[in-house]
Amino acid sequence: MLQTIQGIYRNGKIELAEIPQDITENQVFVTFFKPESVSRASQFMSFGMFSGSQQSTEADFRDAEFNGDCEY
Repeated sequence: MLQTIQGIYRNGKIELAEIPQDITENQVFVTFFKPESVSRASQFMSFGMFSGSQQSTEADFRDAEFNGDCEY
């Protein structure tokens, strides 16, 4: 199974944005993007970012959470 995880290379180390699921040791391939496209991982949604009665809730974050691809 392949997993893609975003991260950032800094000071000789790779910092992953999340911990890989069900992997303790494995071969990896690292691809570097142009420096101008590298940014610190940011949250797409923040709590209360919508005004009025349409504010985000904890349920919105659970619905938006990615839990990996299903294997068939």
